[in-house]
Amino acid sequence: MRALTKGIMLLGASAILPVAAVAEDHSAPNGEKEANWSLVIHGGAGTISRDKITAEKDAEIRAKLTQALDAGEAILAEGGDAADAVIAAIMVLEDDPNFNAGKGAVLTWEETFSLDSSIMEGATRNAGSAAGVSATKNPILLARAVMDKSRHVLLSGAGADAFSQEQGLEQVEQDYFATPHRVKALEAFKLRMNAAAKGSAKAMGQDALGRDWRFGTVGAAALDESGNIAAGTSTGGMTGKRWGRIGDSPIIGAGTYADNRSCGISATGAGEYFIRVGVAQEFCTRVRIAAEVSESPPSAETVQKTADAVIAEMGALGGSGGIIYLTPWGQIGYAFDTPGMYRGMASSAQPKSVAIYGDE
Repeated sequence: MRALTKGIMLLGASAILPVAAVAEDHSAPNGEKEANWSLVIHGGAGTISRDKITAEKDAEIRAKLTQALDAGEAILAEGGDAADAVIAAIMVLEDDPNFNAGKGAVLTWEETFSLDSSIMEGATRNAGSAAGVSATKNPILLARAVMDKSRHVLLSGAGADAFSQEQGLEQVEQDYFATPHRVKALEAFKLRMNAAAKGSAKAMGQDALGRDWRFGTVGAAALDESGNIAAGTSTGGMTGKRWGRIGDSPIIGAGTYADNRSCGISATGAGEYFIRVGVAQEFCTRVRIAAEVSESPPSAETVQKTADAVIAEMGALGGSGGIIYLTPWGQIGYAFDTPGMYRGMASSAQPKSVAIYGDE
């Protein structure tokens, strides 16, 4: 089992431990929440280290994460809806080529783009998802339309594209999503694949390809002043995916989940493993049970240990990645077992912050 780099930020402490998983607790001593709203975002996890990112790129990514937080905060600070804040934050990241979602999505084996997204509301547990989308500029808007304007939870492929057009969502040509970096990544992927033994099970695994081929994805979770939670995720999938592969991002309970009784969560990483563990709902369920058993909100430490445990369980199967989460009691945090994860948080009780590397 790979070790988690983890820690807890203690409010009021004179020093902050280096962390890859951070828990903020805004609960009052009597269990009532003090925070009016909170927001947490991610832009993907993986082999993200200082020796792989230039100072200029580091600053560029931090600025974009901050912009995404600003977009969500602008809605929440005015008493707006959690789902609207999630969408606003995710759209900022979908529109930026640094992230594997929307503009900047990775390419499939056939050199096309196949985008996935999902959103869920914690009050009603209504949800909407789209998989294998090819022309919607902002896939998170399609997930919202599926949730609000259809009888269904998950639409895919040509049907999802047709529904998107019927809803009047902005459509773009495939070239819109392309970036030189992603084109080169696919070329490198194919070279590795062609060098691998044909028919080998490892030919589609990280042993043959390294760790960067399948990480990316963006996501957000929000708690609004009404106490409602929402979470959403958007991704281009993994480089060189074939045969209509669908990962965890559009799967409610795997890559996205929201429940006012426990948490909002968005995941990023090795989708097949997140699906097998049901990471998003598994985390929320464990938090809810902890609250029910104790008949009080779980502590920040308990919530963080739960997040770490779920990531460790997924890692024990061979997967890797991370999650962002928040709770109805005001706790905000991350858990990941990769060298880094693009991430940020903000709330009515604290200034916004962003981070990239595992020792921040």
